[in-house]
Amino acid sequence: MGNPDLPPPEHVIEKLVEVARKPSAHGYSQSKGIPGLRKAQANYYGRRFGVDVDPETEVVVTMGSKEGLASLATAITAPGDVVLAPNPSYPIHTFGFIIAGATIRAVPTTPDEAYFESLERAMAFTVPAPSVLVMGYPSNPTAEVVDLAFYERVVAFAKKHKLWVISDLAYSELYFDGKPTPSILQVPGAKDVAIEFTSLSKTYSMAGWRMGFGVGNKTLIAAMTRVKSYLDYGAFTPIQAAACAALNGPQDIVERNRQLYHKRRDVLVESFGRAGWDIPSPPCEHVRLGPIATRARALR
Repeated sequence: MGNPDLPPPEHVIEKLVEVARKPSAHGYSQSKGIPGLRKAQANYYGRRFGVDVDPETEVVVTMGSKEGLASLATAITAPGDVVLAPNPSYPIHTFGFIIAGATIRAVPTTPDEAYFESLERAMAFTVPAPSVLVMGYPSNPTAEVVDLAFYERVVAFAKKHKLWVISDLAYSELYFDGKPTPSILQVPGAKDVAIEFTSLSKTYSMAGWRMGFGVGNKTLIAAMTRVKSYLDYGAFTPIQAAACAALNGPQDIVERNRQLYHKRRDVLVESFGRAGWDIPSPPCEHVRLGPIATRARALR
């Protein structure tokens, strides 16, 4: 679990307080998210990735990406379905589908040729054939990253084999060395098969606020929206208003946090180096000491 120890931007907290003082803000909200917040997320995709997104049909607000993944699993999974999920991965990538009755077939996280070979084997030798492919880059817990060419291959593979693709992009803004993280939705035609989850937890240090988004394929968005309409009334309206302030307001806090995490990474890697362990610098923020130490021992 990546739990930020930094505070959210001050203007975001001020917006939360401002809206919370309004008597009208304390009733039930909208389970799919207030319109202004869905529009703010669509605008973020336009600015950051150059992707056109319809806030009415291609965006749903979630209570963190974790809840979104679980709700989507409930919406599209029947007992006996097979889901391709990375191992190791963040727990909800598998347990959301296990709770919904699916069987998990593990695929590696390392985005190399062996990854696609494992996908081909899974499709050829699994009965019933898998219906969903889950991935998350930058990866938690391995810190592996991918480029747009990787996503192009994934989209082509999914269309060939009639797979839904679920991309977890929770660490989209915590990249290092001036190499922005791509989105699978940048691939032409990706929205035919893919949905992507993002979160304000890491980007704006708002983990406890539980605010995230699903963006992409209209069928998947509609299915998840239907399930959420039965399960919840959406996040507290003042939190959604504050999330609008985060997405629409000054973004300097994102760069400052990125630089701080970059410094922490360098201190950690340099410290291991002094201890005799040659550790490659992770290209994104999230990496666990367990995998680092394991890899370090192999390199000693």
